[in-house]
Amino acid sequence: MYTITQLAREFKLSRATLIYYEREQLLVPAQRGQNGYRWYGEKEAQRLQLILSYRAYGLPIADIKALLNNDGNFNQSEILLQHFQHLENEITNLRQQQKAIVAFLQQPQLLEKTMVSKERWVEIMRAAGFNDDAMTRWHRKFEEMEPEEHAAFLKSLGISDTEIKRIREM
Repeated sequence: MYTITQLAREFKLSRATLIYYEREQLLVPAQRGQNGYRWYGEKEAQRLQLILSYRAYGLPIADIKALLNNDGNFNQSEILLQHFQHLENEITNLRQQQKAIVAFLQQPQLLEKTMVSKERWVEIMRAAGFNDDAMTRWHRKFEEMEPEEHAAFLKSLGISDTEIKRIREM
């Protein structure tokens, strides 16, 4: 069993964060001592790890709550795809803002510095748990759902036209 302080230290969080998660009914202590101390077990520690994973994806608390409470109206893939689309829209808006600034400054080389390279993207995907097969499935699905956007994305990584063609034909 962990006290709130021990659990906070274990996960490198503040006590206030754990209290907030309790208030939002994301993480409830396994029990409370007569002295009011919160006690967390392994089940709660695993749930906290899942909460932190979802937070790392940038999911809002309401979506995390729906996922953790197994709300029948939501499923993980649906919520993550919606969030992915939200991030895509944000990225598009930010790119437009960058282009406006570059046009104002008349310094097109600034856009070159903002691109993510193929190598960096692969590193990000691997860090997120994707192996080669998962990355291939990801590309196939992207190509199936949004072929033009997939091509534009690959081009933004600085990949050659020959390699883009090979990836899109997978």
